[in-house]
Amino acid sequence: MSDIKSATTITECIRCGTCCKKGGPSFHDEDKMLIGKGIILTKYLYTIRKGELSYDNVKECLLPATSDIIKIKGQKNSWACVFFNEEKNECTIYDNRPLECRVLKCWDTREIEKVYSKNRLTRIDLMATIEGLWDLIEDHQKRCSYDKLKRFVDSLNSNKKDKALKGILDIIEYDTRIRELVVQKGGLDTDITDFLFGRPITETIRMYNLKVEQEGDNYRLIPMRLKDKLQ
Repeated sequence: MSDIKSATTITECIRCGTCCKKGGPSFHDEDKMLIGKGIILTKYLYTIRKGELSYDNVKECLLPATSDIIKIKGQKNSWACVFFNEEKNECTIYDNRPLECRVLKCWDTREIEKVYSKNRLTRIDLMATIEGLWDLIEDHQKRCSYDKLKRFVDSLNSNKKDKALKGILDIIEYDTRIRELVVQKGGLDTDITDFLFGRPITETIRMYNLKVEQEGDNYRLIPMRLKDKLQ
């Protein structure tokens, strides 16, 4: 977090908006009521699932998530928090902002470092009582776990390549279809699927230096080139 602000003379928030432009906060137990009471809608959230690489702002490196990390989405084509009004340089939910936003002081990050990885809110905390839907989330997590996906990826250069490739494509297809199912059959908003099932594997598979191309109902797995990684 040392790069949030380099000035050493700042001792209070000057509303520069820098922290809001670096991505939305993660949610903790203390934030549960903000979602439960509909103050912050789930369509504005996404889940980083266990095993998915994510940037640790305290350790300043990419690490696999050890459990769910529920975060506020960014704005289109930007890391800026979806609730940040860039024109007015202000937070539109300031009075109901999550814990990380409340404790963050860019001139002294000790307080947020204490809470950053503790008591993180997970999908089970919010969705376990919703019958049917929670069963779909659990089934998806089991069938599309990053542990399973990584095992297949690691086997692509072995004599089990064909089986590994089929396993990866099966995961991608299931991940895609379950999102379509809850929208078409369940009548849910498309925007909520990133919270329910995490980000699409067609996107997150890039962390393995792979990308997916779709041709009709079929998917192709392609190694990423350097220019793909820089995009």
